[in-house]
Amino acid sequence: MRRRTNTLLIGAALATTLAGCAPTGAPPTGGDGTPARIDAIFADYASASGPGCSLGVIRDGRLIHAPGYGTANLDHGIPNGPATVFRTGSVSKQFTAGAIALLAIRGELELDAPVQRYIPEFPDYPDPPTVRHLIHHTSGVRDYLVLMSLAGNRSEDFYTNQEVLDAINRQRELTPGAEYLYSNAGYSLLGEIVARVSGQSLREFAEAEFFGPLGMTHTHFHDDHNEIVPNRAIGYAPTDDGFRINVTTLDMVGDGGIFTSVEEWVAWDRNLSEGTVGGPEWVALMHERGVLNSGDTIPYAFGISHGEHRGLATVGHTGSWVGYRAAMSRYPEAGYSFVAFCNRSAIAPATLIASTAEIYLEDGMEPVEEAVDDEATEDETADEMTAEAAEADASEDASADRAPQDRSDPDVPNRARYAGSFYSAELDTTYRIVEEGGAGLTLHVGRLDPTALRGESDGVLASERGMTFRFSELAGGRYQAMMVDAGRVRNLRFGRVEG
Repeated sequence: MRRRTNTLLIGAALATTLAGCAPTGAPPTGGDGTPARIDAIFADYASASGPGCSLGVIRDGRLIHAPGYGTANLDHGIPNGPATVFRTGSVSKQFTAGAIALLAIRGELELDAPVQRYIPEFPDYPDPPTVRHLIHHTSGVRDYLVLMSLAGNRSEDFYTNQEVLDAINRQRELTPGAEYLYSNAGYSLLGEIVARVSGQSLREFAEAEFFGPLGMTHTHFHDDHNEIVPNRAIGYAPTDDGFRINVTTLDMVGDGGIFTSVEEWVAWDRNLSEGTVGGPEWVALMHERGVLNSGDTIPYAFGISHGEHRGLATVGHTGSWVGYRAAMSRYPEAGYSFVAFCNRSAIAPATLIASTAEIYLEDGMEPVEEAVDDEATEDETADEMTAEAAEADASEDASADRAPQDRSDPDVPNRARYAGSFYSAELDTTYRIVEEGGAGLTLHVGRLDPTALRGESDGVLASERGMTFRFSELAGGRYQAMMVDAGRVRNLRFGRVEG
């Protein structure tokens, strides 16, 4: 596979000499009234009666503006601020990729080696995916959040790292390098590879190699959901009459799990330019885009994604998990970075920091009417943004984010063709399709609520959760097999079983 580097962007990043990262109380530059304009952007999230965000504006490696909006802990009325610690969702992926890059530079790991070299129990595929495939989301490995949801787990259910690894290792279909398909499973595997190569957990490795040397004393991979975290913001989801706590009991890290603050983020942002840890080779590798088998280059690099905002090159990522949202976006050629960590699920921090960036950088940006062809300001592909939205709730992660459509029931005489039990060895799960009399067909799986099924065409059913069921092998008046598609997971095979 050919390797390409965005030389313009990397060269600009490597050539920049940055100053210290200590927060300053001075108002941001950008003209009188800049703080008020920023406050207006975040006004909907500034009430003390609701959760909100912490914002960081970084210029030449220094935190020049760091306001907090809303409340970190509604039980105790603690406000959000630059020292508030947030879960950052998939913004965490760059730390996992950074660890892999560090091991590769040291010669302890080969990016183009098959995954099975480092995880022997990984399936022996005819065309094996490599570590590099995992990094760029081109491995074809199915997303574990979708798999666990399809296996009947609700968002509040607990499962272990080993159960996730077992689910990944049961999969039997992929074509590495064929396409970009966002996969949390890929980054979960990368975290496992770091542990097996280094002999340390991902948390321990990141602390020893990144956070300790960079002075990020409150930043960590949160691999124990019962651990106390000083200054933590609680995640919330809106309800009809206020907010409810929305956190997770899962301990998976690699695809997510970084806890950090705006204050501490500055050191990491600076490292992405200076390479205090890793050096120039590490910085260049972190920004190296993926390349498909076709030779096409994709925006996604090492846990960060290249984009453009009104004519300015950007590098960024978003994060979404339970009641937390996060976004970071760097404008290397302009010397600015923006980050927002939020503890409310119904919020779009990527949009907020894009608007903030326009305040500081508008003089160097293309006019809005000339920027209609720019990539999304979220700095990610549409696929990835859909993936991030899905991560907000594992019980909904099986959906393709599709709006409900009008679908008719299968003809009553034909319902018996579909009804029955179907087993998937890849999920190790049985789906029961039940004929509910006049109510039509419903799907029963695990602890999930029954889901109504509607006919899309002959031999094809669909659910309101975005799942599509394609039936085949009609024998004795009943279908004997089906394939299930659900967003980032495709072609899951099921066979009819008795019972």
